[in-house]
Amino acid sequence: MDTISHGLWGGMAFGRKNKRLFIVAFLFGAGPDVVAFGWEFVRRILAGSGWHGPMVESINSYIFSLYNITHSLVISVAILLCGLIVFKSKALPFAAWPLHILFDIPVHSTRFFPTPYLWPFATPFFDGIPWVTPWVFFLNWAALIVLLVAWKVFGNKKVL
Repeated sequence: MDTISHGLWGGMAFGRKNKRLFIVAFLFGAGPDVVAFGWEFVRRILAGSGWHGPMVESINSYIFSLYNITHSLVISVAILLCGLIVFKSKALPFAAWPLHILFDIPVHSTRFFPTPYLWPFATPFFDGIPWVTPWVFFLNWAALIVLLVAWKVFGNKKVL
């Protein structure tokens, strides 16, 4: 799933109380991809090569390590639990991180960045339908738009 929609799903699920919480949840929702791929994205743009969809062979090995860490439910849930212990309910926006991973599992194929959701343990990868498949991409954005409009129209009443 694209980074922006991960942020929006996280914000809508865990940050509806106010704008500040929405931003924090948005950042935790987008964070796994930003941490794993952000520097590579910036590097390619600055080098003038653009971002044409990365070729696995051309990706630096450290990115795979970052991807394993940021896309692990084991890591994200451990950090969420620590956050809940320390910050109580104020840490709820942290839950956008494991939500990101749960969304990624069915929309990543085993051929390109399968989601290592059990890392550092052995993970049985799920061969999903890539999020760049047009019907998956547009269905995701259509659902986001419908929910954002419903949120605007109905406020924080039990819409989601």
